[in-house]
This record gives sequence, C-alpha cells and structure tokens, in this order.
Amino acid sequence: MARYKVDLCGVDTGQLQVLSNTEMRTLFTQMQAGDLSAREKLIQGNLKLVLSMVQRFSSRNENMDDLFQIGCVGLIKSIDNFDLSQEVRFSTYAVPMILGEIRRYLRDNQSMRISRHLKDIAYRCMKLKEEYVSEHHKEPTIEHLAKVLEVKEKDVVEAMEAMQQTISIFEPVFTDGTDTLLVMDQIASQKDEIDILLNTMSLRKGLRSLNPKEALVIKERFYKGKTQVEIASDLQVSQAQISRLEKSAIEELKKHF
Repeated sequence: MARYKVDLCGVDTGQLQVLSNTEMRTLFTQMQAGDLSAREKLIQGNLKLVLSMVQRFSSRNENMDDLFQIGCVGLIKSIDNFDLSQEVRFSTYAVPMILGEIRRYLRDNQSMRISRHLKDIAYRCMKLKEEYVSEHHKEPTIEHLAKVLEVKEKDVVEAMEAMQQTISIFEPVFTDGTDTLLVMDQIASQKDEIDILLNTMSLRKGLRSLNPKEALVIKERFYKGKTQVEIASDLQVSQAQISRLEKSAIEELKKHF
C-alpha cells in the first residue's frame, strides 16, 4: 500500500510509517509505563491499518474522511486496551475494533439518510400490508399498494427497500472469530445495479426473461425486501448461491433497460 498516496483528514497517507512488531512491543511497553509520546507514535504508526479498513467501504457513497476519523477512534481504543501478555499481533486485536466503530457509525446514520417522504410511504405500506394480509391471507402486490396509497410504484419499492436496508444490511453473514462479514459487505459492490432495478418499472417486463429461480430471487429481494440470507434460508441453499443468482439476474435485466 506504500505506493498509494491518499489525503484524509489533512494526513498525507503516502508518508505514514509502518511499525515492525519489535517496535510495536517496545512502544507498548513504554506507553504502559506512562510514556505518552509512545502512545502517539503507536497511533501514527498504525494509521495505515485504519486506511486499509476504510478502503473496504470505498464502493459505498460515504465520506471517506469521516470514516477514517471514526476508524481512528477504534484504533485509539485498541491501543489503550491492548494487552501485551496475550501474545497476539496488535493488528489481529485492532481490526475488529476499527471495523466495529465504522459499522456502528454507518448503522446509526443509515436511518437519518432516508427522506421523510419515503419514511411516510414505508410506514403507510407496512400498515396497509398488515391489514391486507389479515384479510386476504397473502401479500399485496406493489401495484396494489401504490394504487391504494396514490403514489408511484417506484416510490413504494424505494421506501420499502430503504427501511429494510436499515436493519438487514447489518445482519452477520460469516464470522471467523476475529472479524464478522455483514450483508452490507456482500451488497456494497452491487449498488449501481440495485439502483437500476429500484428506479424502473421495466423490472416486471424483464422478469419474463429470467429462469424461475432468478425471477424468484429478484421478486423476493426487491419486491418483498428480503435479504440474501433470508432467501437462502427459505430455499435451503447457501447465501453464496443466492448471491450468484441475483448477480446473473441483474445482468440479464440490464439488457432490457
């Protein structure tokens, strides 16, 4: 990563140093003995670790400067709480804390980005869906919801997806004991394709070109607001299979727009 230069928070990351394990242990020993300058050196010497974590979110429409600052909060917490006696690499300990701070920030700010107009539509949709299911014992169509609420079908889809994402993108998909993979990590790279689907009603026409499994995944994802994890559970297949079906379906649908 040394060949890259990125300006974040007024910091020229191309000039950042990287500490060796020996240097890290020496500085931690000095810091824990009360040397505040050693703490500052540990912070400066691990900013590239924060940068590497922030770059995981580069495909999202986020302010990288803000994420870098939030990641630094996680780094400082890691430095202040690291225990040398545990005989683990500092990066192994710090990465989950840095990612945790960033994801907490994203989670807390996700709902704030949803416009009041979409929140209102989503709330009315949920109430109408409950009433419809109670009376008819099945889910209402997007067309029915839009007609009753006197709004565009596109707005119904966007509202329901936005509200669903606030919860679902932070569901854990995989953990190896040190780092957890969230649904957000799985869908971030597909944002442009998803936006295409959510912003056109040509979707219904394009669905006819898909095979039954692909069509089912798209309907479940974008009309019912289910996550890949939920669909995989319903169909008793892996989340990876659902991800592949969704990707191939999106590529096929794009041919019709």
